[in-house]
Amino acid sequence: MDRKAIAGFILIGLILMVWMWKNAPTPQNSSPEADTLKVQIAVPDTGRKAPSPTVQGDSLGRFFSALPHLPATSVTVETPRYTATLSSRGGAILSWVMKGYATWDHYPVNLIGDRPGGDFNMIFLTADGKLINTRQLDFSLDRPAGSVNSITGTDSLTLTFTLSVDGNSKLVKKLTFHADRYDFDADFQFVGMQQIISNYEYQVVWENGLRYQEANTINESNFAKASAFSGGELTEIDATNFNEQYKQSITGRTAWVATRNKYFAVAIIPRGKESQGAMLEGSREKLPDNGAKENYSLTLKMPFTGSSFESDRFTVFLGPLDFDMVRAYNVELDRIMSLGSVWIIRPISQYVIIPVFKFLRLFISNYGIILLIFALIIKIVLYPLTKSSMTSMRKMQKLQPMMEEIKAKYKDDPQKMNQQVMRLYKEYGVNPAGGCLPLLLQLPILYALWAVFSATIELRQAPFFGWINDLSSPDIIATLPFHIPIFNIDKLSGLAILMGITMFVQQKMSVKDPRQKMMVWLMPVMMTLLFNGFPAGLNLYYFMFNLLSIGQQAWVNKKHEDEPLRKVEEKKNRGGIFAKFAKNMPKLKQ
Repeated sequence: MDRKAIAGFILIGLILMVWMWKNAPTPQNSSPEADTLKVQIAVPDTGRKAPSPTVQGDSLGRFFSALPHLPATSVTVETPRYTATLSSRGGAILSWVMKGYATWDHYPVNLIGDRPGGDFNMIFLTADGKLINTRQLDFSLDRPAGSVNSITGTDSLTLTFTLSVDGNSKLVKKLTFHADRYDFDADFQFVGMQQIISNYEYQVVWENGLRYQEANTINESNFAKASAFSGGELTEIDATNFNEQYKQSITGRTAWVATRNKYFAVAIIPRGKESQGAMLEGSREKLPDNGAKENYSLTLKMPFTGSSFESDRFTVFLGPLDFDMVRAYNVELDRIMSLGSVWIIRPISQYVIIPVFKFLRLFISNYGIILLIFALIIKIVLYPLTKSSMTSMRKMQKLQPMMEEIKAKYKDDPQKMNQQVMRLYKEYGVNPAGGCLPLLLQLPILYALWAVFSATIELRQAPFFGWINDLSSPDIIATLPFHIPIFNIDKLSGLAILMGITMFVQQKMSVKDPRQKMMVWLMPVMMTLLFNGFPAGLNLYYFMFNLLSIGQQAWVNKKHEDEPLRKVEEKKNRGGIFAKFAKNMPKLKQ
């Protein structure tokens, strides 16, 4: 490589380093059990907070204060996929325990937990100016208190919660659960409520976000966010600063609102009348051991026309971030998945990596083996390019003596020296940037792999062998008694070290110029440190790709070891299409 090629290579490495450093998770051991922050639910024209679920009496106004306040009872719905517990107070969801998924410390995944009051309620303003949250109100239920209702196969089950306001007015909340899906259907019915609900609006709210499930809360917070899809555009809020409230109001028809942590999400999708807006709110709080927790609330604004009977339907998804599963709702809900930038990286993730993984999964159960095969596939696809690159680098090494002569001869004339060097490249068919091109093409693939490995449920807690028991997290083999400055590393990844060793071998085989000796060590060390906190799956892929590259480099070196350096034949300039046209003009005239 000449100086320009070296400078370009260093620049590529610096870009990669900055990107990975910004996205690298900070290792820590905080518990996901911390309580979440309560956020203010925005209500049009009032600017008042939603009242506490324990407040009764005058705060409920003349329509609801006289209703009996009964002890809350619960009922359970059990399916092959989850176990849901619901409360008679507001018909709220108290817990949603996922079957087949475990937390980092091997407890069942509960997306809601035991937060007071549960979640998924309604808020509206009454004619006497009181702000009502249905989680304050006691509904009657068509099932016995404490009952466990099981469904299997393709069966469904409907629970009906009814609140009788007076003899002519009532609220009905019907929730239909499906045994083979991670969602439920909600049907809200307003009977004779036209004199009670004011402002021509009510709101469907999810107030408490999602429970964290992973050991590294900083890393999980990097993926946590709230989203809304309106007018074909995705709006997101991400609470990145501590002790700061984040709010985003959306006007107009909203297809859905959602919030997610690293691997799970909740989304509310209106299926009846069109929504007329949404509100996203969020905050970030500190946890012990330098941890962090982000909490988001969702508000979907629905029109209330004031009729004697109104009904609205919703689909509520509460489950894993499986790409095919969320895409099946046909409302672009897959936009909440972190698969990279829309124009460059996401197409690679969506149309290459995920389909290949799912196809190989039909025959291979171990995702580690799938990654090794995927590295082989990418190597085959890039083979012509890497072969050309290795050939160019071999020629560059043989051209070194002639380049030194040119530099010595024209040391006082840099412009002439560069012209002669470029002429030399042209005569021997050498592309000075050829060695960097495969790395450039690998960058989008590596970024897409990082996005897929970091946030898709299929690789969560997926083992390979030995110490590699989770391909979505770093494979830690040792803990240091200190932190490495700048990179903040106190744990070592085995696969990152193996990847760095293979990169060093590659550099040693390809870099022969003594003046570039520092590059042989610098890039492997930097890449090892940068990849140390990245998913084991990404490091496994890169390690395998490097092994294949080493084999290819050894084969190229052996095959062309004694091959003399030859000049390429200069192609005759035949003038192109216009010259051919001019040459044949007499014939055309005849």
